[in-house]
Amino acid sequence: MNYRIAPSILSADFARLGEEVKNVIAAGCDWIHFDVMDNHYVPNLTFGPMICSALKPHAKTATGLAVPIDVHLMVQPVDALASAFAEAGADLISFHPDASGHVHRSIQVIKGKGCKAGLAFNPAEPLDVLDWVIDDIDLVVIMSVNPGFGGQSFIDSALRKIEDVRRSISASGKDIRLEVDGGIKADNIRRVADAGADTFVAGSAIFGKPDYSAVVNAMRAALKTAQV
Repeated sequence: MNYRIAPSILSADFARLGEEVKNVIAAGCDWIHFDVMDNHYVPNLTFGPMICSALKPHAKTATGLAVPIDVHLMVQPVDALASAFAEAGADLISFHPDASGHVHRSIQVIKGKGCKAGLAFNPAEPLDVLDWVIDDIDLVVIMSVNPGFGGQSFIDSALRKIEDVRRSISASGKDIRLEVDGGIKADNIRRVADAGADTFVAGSAIFGKPDYSAVVNAMRAALKTAQV
């Protein structure tokens, strides 16, 4: 399995975001995750497109390869801000189906801007909409915490949902990434991988530690033991 680790800058030091992005990339992370909150759909307010645009030049490896910017929209409505983040340099943009008045149209807005599109599902949200749009998306995000704040504990019932989505992806025959967001740490990442996830958002588990490389290496070591 080709795993991806995506540190969430929600837990980074906001006073030096560019440096933080460079440091987690140097530590071996694969994507940079933006948790975008609007103080409406969720009870918090975080980043706008200008932050994405400012950090885009920093999202590169030491050899100059671009590192994907993974934007998770926890906003309502979806379409206008999705367009703005696409123009600001996002590579992947995910949104919550219940925040969109027309899920298929929102997917097309994102893809029409040249970005990959994803759907994000809250812990108690059903997966029914996947039956109708799975052929149109590139990413499914399973929330393993309730959206709105960093530093929460993993909700174990998310494992069953991850298993269900993995079965749907396999049946579709499409190359769709399955990302899990919330409470991911080195000591539970293997369980999440065993359930079928291939991409892992980690915020305080990485940014909250003094040695980013040590955390990422521990996660990679755990993933090597996962059942593929």
